[in-house]
Amino acid sequence: MINVVTIVGARPQFIKAAMVSKAIMECEINEIIIHTGQHYDDNMSKIFFDQMGIPSPSYNLHIQERSHGKMTGKMLAGIEEILMETKPDFVLVYGDTNSTLAGALAARKLNIPLAHVEGGLRNFDFTIPEDVNRTLTDRLSSIIFCPTPTAVRNLENEGYLNFDCKIVRTGDLMADSVYYFSKLLDNNPHLIDQTILDWPKGAIIVTIHRQETTRPEILSEVVDFLNEISQSHDIIFPIHPRTKNVLKELGLHLSARILMVDPVGYLEMQFLLKSASHVITDSGGLQKEAYLHGKKSLLLMDFTPWVELVEGGYSVTTPLRINDIRTAFEKSLQLNGDFKTELYGKGDTRYQIIKELETFKR
Repeated sequence: MINVVTIVGARPQFIKAAMVSKAIMECEINEIIIHTGQHYDDNMSKIFFDQMGIPSPSYNLHIQERSHGKMTGKMLAGIEEILMETKPDFVLVYGDTNSTLAGALAARKLNIPLAHVEGGLRNFDFTIPEDVNRTLTDRLSSIIFCPTPTAVRNLENEGYLNFDCKIVRTGDLMADSVYYFSKLLDNNPHLIDQTILDWPKGAIIVTIHRQETTRPEILSEVVDFLNEISQSHDIIFPIHPRTKNVLKELGLHLSARILMVDPVGYLEMQFLLKSASHVITDSGGLQKEAYLHGKKSLLLMDFTPWVELVEGGYSVTTPLRINDIRTAFEKSLQLNGDFKTELYGKGDTRYQIIKELETFKR
């Protein structure tokens, strides 16, 4: 029996962990889930466990610090204590959050093999906290699961073929999740609340949450842009708690034509994406989900680790200045990428990951 500790703390990790957990239930692996508490609001955390069938966490650290240093330090201490108690064969981390980095540091300092799902991605910009987290986590990993050829090339360019780690090219767990849960929704439309079913079809879905995008001078420009396009487009804006707080602090107001709602669960977001006309987001994950639903998108960043989406004509990136955002939005409306491609696999990535964990030579 292989014992694996999985560390999650934020929305994208819940989604990916759900798919791997479903595959783990079918094999000889014992999984212990640690929830760091990084997303502490029920709409940002508990709802994902409830909707996606993730086993309840064995441990919840309830760490809700705002400071990166305090948050990561407390997570490191809490995770280390649990790892010393549980003595797993592997620690499994996802993506690029503070929870990811804390788990990686704890595992490496205790000489426990570390597996990083969604490794090799780069913004090549250490002013972006996520880029720091993902780069350091890769360097500490025993197995790096890369979702794209670009991710593999990034590691090769950084000398990883000379490091003591295994690089595995897989598909992307987001594809697994979108395909699985979209089919579930098609067969069970009652899973979506009637209030959401009544929201405008063909609307633009907007999400904003990153530290960079919620800086006062940036967010004010983004709000002006959204208010402008709301005169000719229906917009649904599930608002992140951080963004809501900054809007309130700055006294910024969204147009009455923008439907601003509390964060929605994963199934609700999949429903909104299926019926959307377009996506505007500062989330690389949602940029990818838009592609998987056949929707064009505008990413409110000037670079994306998902470069194949830009190169393939599915998405546009932008500097965060209002004139640039306007221009990029118009360009994004004219994109003509072929959505029949399978950039992120056929939906079997979770099984590739499990196979590697079962056969890895420790």
